[in-house]
Amino acid sequence: MLAPMEGFTDNSFRTLCYKYGADVTFTEMARFESLAKKNKSTLEKIKINNKTPTVIQLIGYDEALLKKFLDNFKPEGGFLGFNFNLGCPAPMFINHGMGCAMIKRINKVKRLVDIVKEKNYQCSIKLRLGMNEFEKEKKVYLHLIKDVDADFFVVHARHGKETYEDVADWSVFEECCRTGKKIIANGDIKTKGDVETLKGFGV
Repeated sequence: MLAPMEGFTDNSFRTLCYKYGADVTFTEMARFESLAKKNKSTLEKIKINNKTPTVIQLIGYDEALLKKFLDNFKPEGGFLGFNFNLGCPAPMFINHGMGCAMIKRINKVKRLVDIVKEKNYQCSIKLRLGMNEFEKEKKVYLHLIKDVDADFFVVHARHGKETYEDVADWSVFEECCRTGKKIIANGDIKTKGDVETLKGFGV
């Protein structure tokens, strides 16, 4: 899978990665609010110009705005489904209750997933281990995985206060996999050996 990266994963980059072996690609994240308002630059972010297998990543919390966007959405090209970003730790999103501030709001996330599934689209979730160390210790990420009916969960093994200089905590993957849900590992995967180690956890 090609990870979604703000400012990078446009249609051309996704196509290039697909050509060289990525089975699934993701758009940059797009806000419900901007999509519902038909903001031109946000709609451009989620445009799929060819058959490259693409998941559209969304960020937001307002159910009405999500419904409004989906009512006007028409799948194109290689569209595979939607992914909710519950991993972004940027203050501009956290302060509005978005990104990794959503991980503990399990009922809210359930409703958002249900809205997408009611339209018969696949829905997945990208999440961190909580907004901070306290939420990680309380295993909010595990409760969400257990209780939400998403098609798969991309688990970034850091909490929201950690940076890329902090080592990803791969020890969480085994318990995530024990939920019986489809878990995709994310964070510090750099070598073929890393991949083999992670597969041993069941991801």
